[in-house]
Amino acid sequence: MKLNFIVATAFSLYSLSGYCQLQVDTTNQQSKPASINILSTTNDPLMLMEDSYDFGKIPQGKPVTHIFEVINNGTDSLKISTVQASCGCTTPEWEQNKAQAPGEKTTITVGYNAAAEGPFSKFITVTYNGSLTKQITIKGDVWKTPVSSAPENADLKNLK
Repeated sequence: MKLNFIVATAFSLYSLSGYCQLQVDTTNQQSKPASINILSTTNDPLMLMEDSYDFGKIPQGKPVTHIFEVINNGTDSLKISTVQASCGCTTPEWEQNKAQAPGEKTTITVGYNAAAEGPFSKFITVTYNGSLTKQITIKGDVWKTPVSSAPENADLKNLK
């Protein structure tokens, strides 16, 4: 009896995990992979193709960047006024003072330079069309790089 319950539970979880991998767009009944997370409502002109990015493991002191794609999903122009990071180690770049026409694409490039070892999670706030905001998140895990490129060879003085 217990074995039947365990098998039924495992099968249910396996079936549910496959269902959770797809995000269904009810307007045209097409499925999208879960990695593409379109974050927009019908009234919101700023559409992000993704709101977060995981760099995974990165070396300490080596800058990394990721490009976030932005689409004007509205019927009027879209103007990104500021893109502000939560700390100085995160640097966002975007086309400043540009008004995007409806349907036009642009990008926000977010750079990160890790000074400290360990996991990180940083937030970037995008302000657009006056006072509307969205948040982007970057995260990862920083591993400490060696102080020297190779250990010193104590026997080097014996070579002639």
